[in-house]
Amino acid sequence: MAKRDYYEVLGVGREASPEEIKKVYRKMALKYHPDRNPGDNASEETFKEASEAYEVLGDPDKRARYDRYGHEGLRSAFSPGGFQWSDFTHFGDFEDILGGMFGQFFGMGGLGGGRQSNRGRDLRVTLNITLEEAFKGTESEIALTRLEICEKCAGSGVSAGSRPRTCPRCRGAGQLRIMQGFFSINTTCDVCHGEGRIIDHPCASCAGHGRVNARARLKVAVPRGVDHGMRLRLSGEGEAGVKGGPRGDLYVVVNVEEDERFQRDGDDLLCEVPVKFAQAALGAEIKVPSLHGDQPLAIPPGTQTHKAFRLRGRGMPRVRDGQSYGDLYVRVIVHTPQRLSERQKELLREYDELDEEKLTAPGRKGFFEQLKDSFDQLKKDVLG
Repeated sequence: MAKRDYYEVLGVGREASPEEIKKVYRKMALKYHPDRNPGDNASEETFKEASEAYEVLGDPDKRARYDRYGHEGLRSAFSPGGFQWSDFTHFGDFEDILGGMFGQFFGMGGLGGGRQSNRGRDLRVTLNITLEEAFKGTESEIALTRLEICEKCAGSGVSAGSRPRTCPRCRGAGQLRIMQGFFSINTTCDVCHGEGRIIDHPCASCAGHGRVNARARLKVAVPRGVDHGMRLRLSGEGEAGVKGGPRGDLYVVVNVEEDERFQRDGDDLLCEVPVKFAQAALGAEIKVPSLHGDQPLAIPPGTQTHKAFRLRGRGMPRVRDGQSYGDLYVRVIVHTPQRLSERQKELLREYDELDEEKLTAPGRKGFFEQLKDSFDQLKKDVLG
């Protein structure tokens, strides 16, 4: 049977880039790999044909010869009789192409060493703090359950006075090499499950695992200005490793609780304060709340409701330095009294008779912009 065109095999054009060729081969290899299609000879042949095409098109020199002379130009590149797996030179690409899959299936994973040491898992916990704690910084204590080295067997998993024995099936390798078709497969030993050893008398405390669940209490230093959702990393405070492996890390996710007085936008804060009608009309100096303490604010005469004012440097500490601060945006809400005495009503009627100012309805866009409850609009109002 005549060989098919390599570009046709991979389903790419002759102008395809190396990245495109690798991407297409990856999809075909995953789909037709014999381990995913046991006993399917057609898939095995398709996989081999695609690999041969990738061997040529994935190599700039071989691809140039193929483009110029076709299959005849590759006679010296392959074994007598055609492409064999010994001709394949892209094993170094397998880690990139299939995420290490071929390191196992083509016998590239190594067979020595038995049970491997592994780093412990990273852990994650959530820490709830108030806005004031985020403003000042705090030290909090957290409690968690994590895997620790078993003290009774010192992590060996073996009971006192006993020793593990080498697995007779894999001879301590933890893996078995099996020939399948035109390549070899490394698979986990079905007797020792990859440990390379068998424990006949496991530790009663950890059941042979070498690690046990234990409660731990840790102190966490929360920096000033920390924001909701930020992660604090405690190196080496995750789970204990296996067989002497390093510990994992602990990630503390900060949850800053909502505050009744302030809304937060990064390093900036927003609050609303009520002012009396007379204060808004005549102007006044009021006190407004802030995490720095009450702050004076001058209200100019004729202030309208929802007017926003900016107090520089009265927001949250910037977490990157802990020294500079964001801003505080204060929106005033003009209070309309609901209960008036007869005298107050009389004065307001007199004021209304004397008031010659004509009111005009705001445009639709201006009206909704005034009501829009967002920091972006407030900053736009303040900064002009």
